Amino acid sequence: MLLAFRFGVANKVGLAVAVFSCGVRADADGLGFNLSRLQLNKWLVALWMLTSCRNGVSSYEVHRAVGITQKSAWFVLHRLRLALQGSGIVKMGGPNSEVEVDETFIGGKARNMHAAARRRKGVKDAGAKTIVIGVLKRGGKVHAKVASNRKKESIEAVIFPSVEKGATVYTDEFPAYKFVTHEYEHKVINHLEKYVDGNVHTNGIENFWSLLKRGLGGTYIAVEPFHLFRYVDEQAFRFNHRKDNSGNKLNDGERFSIALSQIVGKRITYKELTGKTQESERQPF
Repeated sequence: MLLAFRFGVANKVGLAVAVFSCGVRADADGLGFNLSRLQLNKWLVALWMLTSCRNGVSSYEVHRAVGITQKSAWFVLHRLRLALQGSGIVKMGGPNSEVEVDETFIGGKARNMHAAARRRKGVKDAGAKTIVIGVLKRGGKVHAKVASNRKKESIEAVIFPSVEKGATVYTDEFPAYKFVTHEYEHKVINHLEKYVDGNVHTNGIENFWSLLKRGLGGTYIAVEPFHLFRYVDEQAFRFNHRKDNSGNKLNDGERFSIALSQIVGKRITYKELTGKTQESERQPF
């Protein structure tokens, strides 16, 4: 695997890779896992698992498969999730295109939490969950973002940078979507009456929510709201790279290569990951 990385993907993205002791120890300048004491082959195995498992992979599974501690595996996975984040928002939609917008709630039920857990998470009632707003182009990609609330301003902050004017936007009957009519052709499906009305539905974005929650509830079990956006980006990466721009299905190796090509210059320290270092205190990479 090290040789394949050295002569294949590394050359493709223009990276310099030094391999020592017949591939036992490696360092890759400019990559998100440089300056690490872990062997490069362990990083690559963890990245392969993260990009190929459709429901995600837990730190305990990486700990057993790779042979590192669970704490190190947790840190490795979060550093790799940073690489899966896109470099910027590419607007979707435009005239004659169809886009679905929806929001969902992530989090356990307050009545099932211990009182100490409710205080730590800031949960005061059963409705205090983390909100994620998503935009999906039919037949295309998804963009999802964690929001503090689902008021008009929060929804606008997700839709306007993501969707070109002139697109047909499908939403449910939630009142905060009324502003969509001013910028887009807006069609509403009332879920109190039906879930599909001809071509009017939000089943595409609902499918993404199903995949996201399956990973959060089945693989990761408990995710802190502080880190939720990282798991959302992880699932969005796998969802967006099921097929290429021509509609051809991507295999695990091709998805792995795309993830590697995005890792250049992306690095996060343990203090930053755990919130012990503020953004202004970060050292240059």
